[in-house]
Amino acid sequence: MRDETPITEIVHALAASPDFARDGICFAARSSGLYRSSDASQTWQLAYDSLRPEKPLPTSAVVLSPYFAADRTVFAGVPGAVLRSEDGGHTWHTAALSSPPPFVSVLVVSPNYLEDGCVFAGTIEDGVFRSADRGQHWAAWNFGLLDLNILALAVSPDYARDETLFVGTDSGIFRSTTGGRAWREVDRGPAGLRSTDFAPVLSLAISPCYATDGTLFAGSESMGLYRSRDRGHTWTRLGENLLSGPINSILLDPQYPKHPRLLVLVGDNLLLSDDDGETWEEWHSGLQIDSAMTCVAAPLGLDDSAPLLIGTASGEVLIVNQKLLKEQP
Repeated sequence: MRDETPITEIVHALAASPDFARDGICFAARSSGLYRSSDASQTWQLAYDSLRPEKPLPTSAVVLSPYFAADRTVFAGVPGAVLRSEDGGHTWHTAALSSPPPFVSVLVVSPNYLEDGCVFAGTIEDGVFRSADRGQHWAAWNFGLLDLNILALAVSPDYARDETLFVGTDSGIFRSTTGGRAWREVDRGPAGLRSTDFAPVLSLAISPCYATDGTLFAGSESMGLYRSRDRGHTWTRLGENLLSGPINSILLDPQYPKHPRLLVLVGDNLLLSDDDGETWEEWHSGLQIDSAMTCVAAPLGLDDSAPLLIGTASGEVLIVNQKLLKEQP
């Protein structure tokens, strides 16, 4: 990864423009700050220059508006606050969450952001915060949320109608069908394997057709990957013999379930399934990376020739696909 400082630290999160094929814009949240690339990760610049920070500003989460091509909105999680940019990451506004400052673990934006302006922040020890005014003001929304250690946060693609959110925590999965106003454990359905059986839950992914198929994936810390077909009531373990390590990321094909392709970062390996998690193979046979992988992003989907961005524990961002492996200096 090429940037403007000699500091190389862990990449906590990656985000790419919905129009990545045209604009090549992507962001890397690192322990030393937020970095921006406008040439598909070939070169990087610190995005916080306008803030003139006296020391590195650790950034633990980053997310873009689904309407980024038009509104240029970016959100970044820093100690005790969420930063908002409306010019593609050049200038920033700061919104404090609470005191004492919480640690922001994950950020998500409503798919209906153009209309509702909703953004959600998951934190460690302080639960979920919600903004309904495009990140200007925030409030904790934790009624019924019995575990405030938020490790993963996912929003329904049909949020405008169903107001559904899921969080993964140390003790399992909680669901809200009221836009975060109230939460319940998902373990209230029929008997069977429940989310508490495989907690902590590190990652979540929702089917693009959740409104009709009710499909949700959850990655655990030590018990592998699970799939629910009934909106989180009961669960089935997938790839038990292969997916035994921590599932740090789950990516679904944009055309899922028509194309039932999944990519998971399990421990320090990338595994791909073309049959909805029933069988698995290495995503890129022979892939050699010197530092541990920490996060992944697939800005153009999961086709064989599509690029994959990989963040590492040494602060680098690699760009890889099935035909190309190129490490940026």
